[in-house]
Amino acid sequence: MGVTLQQITDNNIRAVLAVRTTPEQERFVSPVAQSLTEAAECPEANPWFRAVFVDQRPVGFVMLGWDVEPQPPGLVGPWFLWKLLIDHRHQGRGYGKEVVREVVRLTRAEGATELLTSYAHGEGGPEGFYARLGFIPTIEVHDGEILARLDLHE
Repeated sequence: MGVTLQQITDNNIRAVLAVRTTPEQERFVSPVAQSLTEAAECPEANPWFRAVFVDQRPVGFVMLGWDVEPQPPGLVGPWFLWKLLIDHRHQGRGYGKEVVREVVRLTRAEGATELLTSYAHGEGGPEGFYARLGFIPTIEVHDGEILARLDLHE
C-alpha cells in the first residue's frame, strides 16, 4: 500500500495543510493547521505528529501524545492517538487502518502496552472504524469524547 509517516518540513507543510476531511467530518477531527496549533499549545502532552504519505503525496495526518505521564482529566496517556485524519479524496482505501498499524508498531517498540484514543459519538463518526481495529470503549470520557483502548500485548 505504500503508507509512510513522514516529518512535516518546510518542503511539505503547504501540501500537508491542504489535507482535508469532508465538511461533515470536521465536527469529529480538527484540520491539520488547528491540530498543529493544539500541539504547540500543549507541549506537556509531548505531541508527536507526522504527515501520512502514499506515493510521495500527503494523504493524511496523525498526532499522538507520546509517552506522557497521564494527568487526568487533561492529559491522557501514556500513548494517546490524539488526531487521525485522511483526506476526503483518499478515504476508503485502507490508509487510516495502515496508519494505526504503523502507530502500533512504533509505540510497541517503545514499550507501549496499550494505545488510547477518543472519539465523539455520532452519525458519520469514527466509532466503527476504531471498533473494527480492536479499540474497546472504556467508561471514561475525555473532553466530552468516549475514551477507547487498544491492547497492544502480543
